[in-house]
Amino acid sequence: MHPFVLDVKPVGRHRQGNIDVHTAGLNTETPRPAVVFVHGGPLPAEVKPRPRDWPTFLGYGALAASSDLVGVTVDHRLHSGTDYPVAAEDVVSAVERARGLDGVDPDRVGLWFFSGGGPLSADWLAAPPPWLRCVALTYPILALPGSEKTRFNAVAALSTVPTVPILLTRVGHEYPEAARTQDAFVDAAGANGVALHVIEVPGGQHGFDSLDHTDESRAAVTEAMTWVSETLRGTG
Repeated sequence: MHPFVLDVKPVGRHRQGNIDVHTAGLNTETPRPAVVFVHGGPLPAEVKPRPRDWPTFLGYGALAASSDLVGVTVDHRLHSGTDYPVAAEDVVSAVERARGLDGVDPDRVGLWFFSGGGPLSADWLAAPPPWLRCVALTYPILALPGSEKTRFNAVAALSTVPTVPILLTRVGHEYPEAARTQDAFVDAAGANGVALHVIEVPGGQHGFDSLDHTDESRAAVTEAMTWVSETLRGTG
């Protein structure tokens, strides 16, 4: 329950089933882009509070709203290593509901994956729909052990040469297993000519956005949100 590294003012948060919607006020006449935040795991079903109630994701939701986006946090069912298919279904459902919200532009949506939620990005990278404008990945695991040819391998998904812009934020003090998949992801992006923007946090650890209250961490989170916001608007 460490605090978010940025001091952002809380905004209105509306719970709709397994999603929370963060907005400074929706204007249906001028729809806004939305960014859907997908937490990591696996986390036991009994863990309380759930990630969407953690200061980190409350912070990201408020930061999105302050960037004139609609922030949507998801509570998905990644409770064990075998739960990726059901968690993927939860994310698909959440994204469709986010796109259907009054005041959201359904043709400008971004997905932002964290930590063990990284493999859930593989489906979207392998076949990005036209309304998906960006994919962001923060200290992610990007392939599961033995998953070279399976559905939830984001590294392998890059062989399809997705056209959606991708952001990777990685830290200098990463878990070795996560760092290996990130290195492979960067190599695959280069080999396949995939557009990949990388933010390096050399002094950061896994979870730096709540654990490392440094100027470096604050700058990295600010840069990532700026990239997402500008990409969703087509100004980046």
